[in-house]
Amino acid sequence: MPKRDSTVRGREFGAGIRAALEKAGLTGRGAAHLAGWDPAKLSDLLNGKGGISEHDLVRLLGVCRTPIEESDHLLAVFREADRSGWLQVHGERQPVLPRTLSEHEAVAAESICWSMNLIPGPLQLPDYFRALIASNPNTPQREADERVAARAARQQQLFRRRCDMTFYIHEQALRLPVGSSEVMSDQLHHLVTMGVRPYITYRILLTSAGAHAGLAGSFTLMTFDKLEPVVFIDAENHAVFLDDKGSAKAYKNIVSSLDRVALDAEQSMELIERLTS
Repeated sequence: MPKRDSTVRGREFGAGIRAALEKAGLTGRGAAHLAGWDPAKLSDLLNGKGGISEHDLVRLLGVCRTPIEESDHLLAVFREADRSGWLQVHGERQPVLPRTLSEHEAVAAESICWSMNLIPGPLQLPDYFRALIASNPNTPQREADERVAARAARQQQLFRRRCDMTFYIHEQALRLPVGSSEVMSDQLHHLVTMGVRPYITYRILLTSAGAHAGLAGSFTLMTFDKLEPVVFIDAENHAVFLDDKGSAKAYKNIVSSLDRVALDAEQSMELIERLTS
């Protein structure tokens, strides 16, 4: 079986198996014993080397007493774990907790975000996010509290790790009114507060720069210590994860172009501070 942890699906599969073992209170050796496996077999699986059949996986999930819904998900991912790229169609609206994105954020060494119209998600305050939810006809207001709480949990996870984060933000995202004037004022002040953290860098692209490399849309490029980069593109009812070398190179080229035309870090912070006043 091909090495699985080189793809987005493979990473999610590995994370899911580790979570299943943890929830069952089992060590790798203990689970292997209950499944009747050589411990090396489970070790190979967790390290992305494959070597098991679908029948073996069902046996392991049974040993872990993994819930049916999660077992079905892991089986589906297992069957396509060596496929590059992943289009996830959500249906009517985005999930409350984007699982694949959260799992990659949890292990990323660096995150580079380009945001053309809005304050980037990791930096959004609850009231700013609530205003976005209220403006979207596809998102029921009854889900607002749950979505805000899930977003806050993701942000805490991301900032607790202190991975290097660079946010390329178009000037229009800073000026677009979202919610009340108080909400926008609080949001801009929050950017200033977060910007003093040594692992956070802002690069603002001025409207006067005109046409630029990021016009195709917002994205996040995540890099990892021992894994291939992943590009995440978010949309209304679907998400795209790109893990092939060609896509990584293309989006790195866009970042390099934005880097050449955006304000430097000091100038960017000065602009945000001016807008707060």
